[in-house]
Order: sequence, then C-alpha cells, then structure tokens
Amino acid sequence: MKKDARLAIVLLIVVFAIIVIPLFALKGAEFGGSDDAGSEKVEALTGEYEPWFTPVFETALGGELPGEVESLLFCVQTGIGVGIIAFFMGRFVERKKNEKSSTSC
Repeated sequence: MKKDARLAIVLLIVVFAIIVIPLFALKGAEFGGSDDAGSEKVEALTGEYEPWFTPVFETALGGELPGEVESLLFCVQTGIGVGIIAFFMGRFVERKKNEKSSTSC
C-alpha cells in the first residue's frame, strides 16, 4: 500500500473516532450556552440578574425565536463568515501563484 493511501486511511480512522467517541463519552451530558452560564454565575455572585437589553429579533417579533429559526440564523452567519474567509484565502493563493509565474519567466 502506498504511503499516501495509508495516511488517508489513518486520517479517516481518526476522524471517525473524533465523531463517535464523544457520543458515548458524553452520554447524558447537558450543554448550555455561554449566556446561560454567565447569567447563572452573576446571579450566584450578586443574588439577581437582569439583562441590559432584549435581543432585536425578540422585540421585533414580540417573543423568543423558535430554536429552528435561531439555528438557521446561526448557520447563515457561519456560511457568510466561511465564504469571506475562503474568498480571501483564494485571493492570497492566486496572488502567490501569479508572483511565482511572473518571477520565473
């Protein structure tokens, strides 16, 4: 077997382990956001917690966003960020290729 094929197989096994092991290791774990953890900590220290403002979408819609809509907005935000990063990384790679080709001629 070639060295590249062995490396690919090892990497696939590692990725699979990274995906599967937490499913069993974290069974029954509760996950909360940093907002919840921060407000609980402030409440434990001072005895009360009152947010400074209400989120824009909650005031516009008159209530809390459903979880699916909140997840959708998070995914859209992530996609936009990844698109911007990929665009600039592509520009840098192409710039380097153009610099190499112009200096080698």
